[in-house]
Amino acid sequence: MTEPREVRRYRTIFISDVHLGTRACKAEYLLDFLKYNESEELYLVGDIIDGWRLKQSWYWPQAHNDVVQKLLRRARKGDKVYYLPGNHDEAARLFLGINFGTIPIEDEFVHETADGKRFLVIHGDQYDVVVKYAKWLAHIGDKAYVLLLGLNTGVNAIRRRLGFSYWSLSAYMKGRAKQAVEFVGRFERALSDEARRRGLDGVICGHVHTAEFKEIDGVTYCNDGDWVESCTALVEHFDGRLEIVHWARIDHDTMATPRHQTRRYPKAVDSKAA
Repeated sequence: MTEPREVRRYRTIFISDVHLGTRACKAEYLLDFLKYNESEELYLVGDIIDGWRLKQSWYWPQAHNDVVQKLLRRARKGDKVYYLPGNHDEAARLFLGINFGTIPIEDEFVHETADGKRFLVIHGDQYDVVVKYAKWLAHIGDKAYVLLLGLNTGVNAIRRRLGFSYWSLSAYMKGRAKQAVEFVGRFERALSDEARRRGLDGVICGHVHTAEFKEIDGVTYCNDGDWVESCTALVEHFDGRLEIVHWARIDHDTMATPRHQTRRYPKAVDSKAA
């Protein structure tokens, strides 16, 4: 029997890379997260809907519709919701500067935390040279990634039957591929440099599906992760403290009841030493 969980309230929640419209999307996990985690402000940091995949074949189960309705309901209830398009939902960039109801659509925002720190909030594909200058190659890489995510689904189906918790094969493979690690490192450096150039304290982004929180030469780099592999979000507490929440552990009895895990990063990492 699952113990009842309390609803946690934060000042701000940041989520990205949900990829609604794909079979890899963990919509049930996100719905569960939104049910037990509330906030005054909610940033949707890009790739919420996967337009690339939907152009190729239509896939839109009820759970994906429920996510959209849940997000819109938060805005109607008075939560401040901000939407930043990514490369997979780039069609929304045609509407930059326009409000969808009460939800402003912008390429980037500057968020000020409760303790006065200022962060650039941006999806991050603008600093991905492959997406920016060789989109055809990005589409090829996306197809390979979808195949890997398909394997990930099969592996976890077997793990559930054996009584094990969720584990991301795709994240494991990415973490051990030298080129992928080097790409993420360059991405982190580029965005941190941009925040520094603007005189900001840090950057909050998505895009690379790698949740992270660290210091890079005096700039705080935060990536809120994704909802196809790690099922993570970045949250701001009411004192301004930032934290990554991992929502991927599940009960062995059912797929739809993830448990709450948090991961704190008390130790700063200098990228030069990494």
